[in-house]
Amino acid sequence: MGVPGPFPGSPGRPDAPAPDREEVDRALERLGAEYEAIETSLLALQDHAGRRLLEGAELSGTTKERWAEAERSITVLWSLFDAYTAALESARELRERRRWPSAEDLAELTELLHGEGVTVPTTDADAETAGGDPEDGQARPGERFSLEGLVTRMNGLYARSLDVIVAADSVWSALPARIDLLSAELQRTRSLAHSVGVRPGEHPAGDDLERITEELSRLRARVIADPLAFWVSSSTGSSAPGGGRPDTGRYDRAARALEDIRREVAAVLDVRQDAERRLMQLRDVLSRADRTLTEARQARGEVLAKIAASEVPAVSGPSTALHEQLAAAADYRRRAQWHRLSPLLDSLEERAEDELHRARESLTAVTAPLAVRAELRGRLDAYRAKAARHGVAEDPLLTERYDIARRMLWSAPCDLRAAEQAVWRYQQAAAEALVPLQREGREES
Repeated sequence: MGVPGPFPGSPGRPDAPAPDREEVDRALERLGAEYEAIETSLLALQDHAGRRLLEGAELSGTTKERWAEAERSITVLWSLFDAYTAALESARELRERRRWPSAEDLAELTELLHGEGVTVPTTDADAETAGGDPEDGQARPGERFSLEGLVTRMNGLYARSLDVIVAADSVWSALPARIDLLSAELQRTRSLAHSVGVRPGEHPAGDDLERITEELSRLRARVIADPLAFWVSSSTGSSAPGGGRPDTGRYDRAARALEDIRREVAAVLDVRQDAERRLMQLRDVLSRADRTLTEARQARGEVLAKIAASEVPAVSGPSTALHEQLAAAADYRRRAQWHRLSPLLDSLEERAEDELHRARESLTAVTAPLAVRAELRGRLDAYRAKAARHGVAEDPLLTERYDIARRMLWSAPCDLRAAEQAVWRYQQAAAEALVPLQREGREES
C-alpha cells in the first residue's frame, strides 16, 4: 500500500530580507508549491487505509494510547495548516495590491514570509504533542512561528502520526492473514490426526493441537486489538515513518509447534502409509471419472442443441457402488481391519481404472459431432483460401456454394450430413475452377 511521504523541505531563511519584487515573487511561488505539497500529504494521510482501520477498530493497550496521541496530532496538524494557509493568503493579497510594490510593501512582505508573524493558538492536543502538560482543553496564549518553523512543526507531527498509521497497517497486513492460513493448516492437521487416533486425552500430540488452537485464537484477537504491540522499530535508528517490521515471534513459535505435530502424525501414518496412499489414489481416480462424466453430460447437451441428424449416446452417472465400496474401505482402515481392506483395495483399483476409461470414452463419443463440424469448417476455409490465392474465390458458383456451406456449418442445429455434402460440392467446384489455370500454367512452362 502506498504511503504518503513527508512534507517537502521547508523554505530556508535567506541571509537578508528580500530587497526587490523578483525575490518576493520567487519566494511566493516556492511557498505556493510547498503549500500544495503539504496539502497533498495531509489529504493522503486523511485517506490512508490504515487510518480508516484504526478509526473503526476497538483498540486496546499500546495501540489505543498511541492512536489517541496521533489523533490529537492530526487535529493540531490541520490547525497549523490553516494558519499556514492564512499567512500565505495574506502575503499573496498584499503582493497583488500593486504591480510594483513600494518599499513599505516589500518590507511587510519580507516580514510575512520570513518573520515570526504567524500566531497559532495552543490547545491540549497541541501542548501534549509538543511535550506540555496542560490541565484543560482551553486555548492558551498563542505561539508565534515563522513559516519555516511552522513547516518544521508540521513535519514532526506528520511523521509521528504517519508512523503510528503505517506500523499498525503493516501489522494488520502481515499477521492476521498468516494466522488464518496457519489456523486452516491446523484444522487440516487436526482432521488428519483424529483420523489416525491422535486425539486430546489419548495422545500428547492431540493435547498440543488443542493448545496451539487456543494460542492462535488469542494471538489473532490481540493482533486485531493492539497491532502496535507486535511492531519492532528499526534497529538502524531510521526516522522514516513505518521504519521497522512486524514481530512474528509468537506466530513463528506456533508454526514450529504445528510442524512438530505434523511430523508426529506422519510417524503414526507411516504404519499405515501404503493403505492410505492407495485410498487417496482411488479417490483421485474416481473423482476424475466423476468430473469427466459431468463434462460429458454437459457436452451432450451442447451437441444436442448445436448438431442435428446425429445420434448422441447417453451418458450414465457416477458409479454409486464404487463410492460405497470406497467408503467401506476407508472404514476398514480406520478400524485397522487390514485383512478385509487389502482384497477390497485390489478389486477397487482395477474397477476404478475401468470407470475412468469408460468416462473418457463417453466424453469422446458425445463430442465426436463437434469435432466433425470443426473439421468441416477448417476444410471449407482451407479451400476458400486456396481459391482466393488463385483469384477464383469470387466466381459466382463458388460464392454461392461457399455461402450455402457456411450457413449450414455456422447455424444451430447443424445438419452434419447436409453440411458435409455442401463442403464437398464447394470442394469439387473449386477443383474444377482451378483446372484451366493449371492447364495454362503447364502450357506457359
